[in-house]
Amino acid sequence: MPPASPRLAALATAVPPFVLRQDDVMGRAGRMLPGLAVDTIARLMPVYGNAGIETRYSCVPPDWYELPHGWAEKNRLFLDNAVDLIEHAAREAIERAGIGPEAIDAVVAVSTTGIATPSLDALLAERIGLRRDIERLPIFGLGCAGGVLGLARAATIARADPGKIVLFVVVELCALTFRQQDHSKANVVATALFGDGAAAAVVRCAGEGPVIEHSGEHLWPDSLDVMGWRVEEDGLGVVFSRDIPTLTRTEFGPVARAFLAARGLRLADIDGFACHPGGAKVLDALEETFGLDVGALVESRSVLRDYGNMSASTVLFVLERMLANGRGGRLLLSSLGPGFTAAFLTLLA
Repeated sequence: MPPASPRLAALATAVPPFVLRQDDVMGRAGRMLPGLAVDTIARLMPVYGNAGIETRYSCVPPDWYELPHGWAEKNRLFLDNAVDLIEHAAREAIERAGIGPEAIDAVVAVSTTGIATPSLDALLAERIGLRRDIERLPIFGLGCAGGVLGLARAATIARADPGKIVLFVVVELCALTFRQQDHSKANVVATALFGDGAAAAVVRCAGEGPVIEHSGEHLWPDSLDVMGWRVEEDGLGVVFSRDIPTLTRTEFGPVARAFLAARGLRLADIDGFACHPGGAKVLDALEETFGLDVGALVESRSVLRDYGNMSASTVLFVLERMLANGRGGRLLLSSLGPGFTAAFLTLLA
C-alpha cells in the first residue's frame, strides 16, 4: 500500500450504564404507551420477540420511559450523556493508538439524536485537552449512515494531509427519542429496536492498522420519506418506512456492486461484511443481497442481539467485533440512512 494510505490505528466503543432487557421492555409496554388499547398492545408484542435483540443500553433508567418528557429535557440529557460517552471512547482509542490527546490534529464528530451548539467536538476538546488549533468537523443528519460516512470523512482528511492524526467520534442516544404519546407502529418498533452507544477511532497514515481503502455513497431519488426524524413538541419522531427490508433486497445489491466495480472490485473480492444491523429483517435482506448463507452476518447479528440498533454507532461495534475475532482480508462496511442513502467503505485488515 502507498505510504499515504489512511489506517485505522485504533477503535473503541462505549455504552451507558443502564441495561434494557427485551423481556422487561415488553412487560413495560402498557405503562410506556398509556392510552394504547390492550388488544393493540397484544397485537404488537411479536415486534419485541422478532427483533433479534436480548439487551440494549440506555443513558436513563427503565422507569424513565414510563413518564412523559419534553424536548428540552431530552436534549439536556443528550448533551450530558453524549459527551460522557464520546469522552470515554475517545480516551480509550487514543490510548490504544499509543498517543496523547495533544497529538490529534483534527476531529470528526457524528450524531443525529440531539442538538449541540457548541458542537460535540468542541465540548469533547474541553474534556480531554485537545489542542487549541484542532480542526473540527461536526456532522449532523446522516442517521444510521453516519458511522460509515464519518469514518470515510476522517480518512479523507488524513489522506489529504498524511501527517495529520484524525480522531473520529460518533454517539447516538436513540432511546431518548422515545415519545410516550406517539402510538404509531414506527414508534412501537423503535421501543423494540433502539439503544444508546458511542465509538471512537484514530485514523492516520503512519504506523500500523487496517488500511481504509475506498468509500462512497448512493442517494436514491424521491426517497426522503423512507427514514429520518420529525421534530415534534416532545422530541424527535421516528420515520420508518415498512418498505426498508424490501428496498434493501431489491435496490441495495446493484448499488453495492456498482460501488465496488468503480473501484475495480467484485463481491467475490470481499472477505467479510460489516453491515449495520438496522433490524433482523434488514439483515435477512442483506444476506440474500450479498449471496450469503442465512445467519452468515455473525457479528452484525450478535451486535444487534447484545446492543440493539444504536444508529450510526452500531457499525463500529460490528467492525470492532470482527477485528477481535480475527476477521482479516478485505472488509466491506455498509449502512443505510436518511436520504435515503447507502454508505460504503472498504477496509483491508
